[in-house]
Amino acid sequence: MVAHTDTHTDTAVGNGVDAVVEKVCSDELPVHSLERELGDCARAVLVRREWLKRQPGVASAEAVGRVPHEGFDYDAVHGACAEMVFGYIPLPVGVAGPLLLNGKTYQVPLATVEGALIASTRRGCKAITAAGGASAAVLSQGMTRAPVIRFPSAIRAAAFAAWMHDPANLAVAQEQFATTTRFGRLTSCRVTVAGRYAYARFVCATGDAMGMNMVSKGVSAVLDFLSAGSFGDLELLGLSGNVCCDKKAAAVNWISGRGCSVVAEATIPGHVVESVLKTTVAAACELNVAKNLIGSAMAGALGGFNAHASNIVTALYLACGQDAAQNVESSQCITLLEPANGGADLHVSVTMPSIEVGTVGGGTILAPQRACLEMLGVAGAGQEAGSHARELATVVAGAVLAGELSLLAALSAGHLMRAHLAHNRKPAAP
Repeated sequence: MVAHTDTHTDTAVGNGVDAVVEKVCSDELPVHSLERELGDCARAVLVRREWLKRQPGVASAEAVGRVPHEGFDYDAVHGACAEMVFGYIPLPVGVAGPLLLNGKTYQVPLATVEGALIASTRRGCKAITAAGGASAAVLSQGMTRAPVIRFPSAIRAAAFAAWMHDPANLAVAQEQFATTTRFGRLTSCRVTVAGRYAYARFVCATGDAMGMNMVSKGVSAVLDFLSAGSFGDLELLGLSGNVCCDKKAAAVNWISGRGCSVVAEATIPGHVVESVLKTTVAAACELNVAKNLIGSAMAGALGGFNAHASNIVTALYLACGQDAAQNVESSQCITLLEPANGGADLHVSVTMPSIEVGTVGGGTILAPQRACLEMLGVAGAGQEAGSHARELATVVAGAVLAGELSLLAALSAGHLMRAHLAHNRKPAAP
């Protein structure tokens, strides 16, 4: 056992907690279910911290005590956001803005530990707003789930695909899906066959929720119905067969989209390019082709035809309670810079086919993350189903547009290292 050397303010220890810790350490009380056993989520965290300090694999018990734990709503976390909780990790949250997008002004919250990122994105926002703002449109919206199903033969797998592709049969599947939710609906399904395996990619409208759980539940109901009827030989191997495709860079998302597919654009006058971005239209366009198009092609990029979309997507996701791991597909983006008005001005656009966001459920239930959504005016469900999620997706694209514009300008003018030295370097502590 590691000795208890913590002098941090785990003040409730010894106030009835030590006895519980001993029970946990002797396996009389399961450490994973302390919230349920004690009926007090905050107390469960205190007990788990003391238990953790004594565990093998913890190099420093004192370090456990320095992970913050006070002043957090653990009741909200329990059963929704995390398990085996022993504290929380604060992240600095900065703001990039004002961003004028679709005629509305936003101050965009970004949680990051990368110096210069917010300052750079803010500069891009300044250029866009000075240019009269950006425009963004949602091209499509739909969460996907693609179970992997095995049949006795490839012919049966093909028959299943043909059945699902019949509009009349899709209507039957839609009825079954609708029995599981008031908010979601099945909109389409496309089946890919590989030998005896069928991958049915269900596309569903999920309102203002990101919707993975909603879709999984509805798809399960459809498959249960089919296996009890015309496809009794259907063998479900997994509710996700990786054609969805969740948390992985995949061509299916790049081509067909997942979540919200968004395009955003702005035309920046030449004088703003020079005065705010400190570069020229020609230099920015030349670099974008060489870096984001040719360079990414040489690297074999899949949806990575951009400078750093993932930086902005991840920072915004962390601030606003989104699934940070979905930055993989949500950051797929192609950035285009073109001379406009005879070369005097700069047209910039980002096209992002798989921005996966929600304004209800998941991490959006946590007070700080909800506050960031409230800053943007998109917390909770919108008056029209899916309207808040769509607006949040356009803000993501607009912020990425600003970030791309500023970084490409810095690179084309040779200012990147200077910015990082100014914002991302401090002398080492003695």
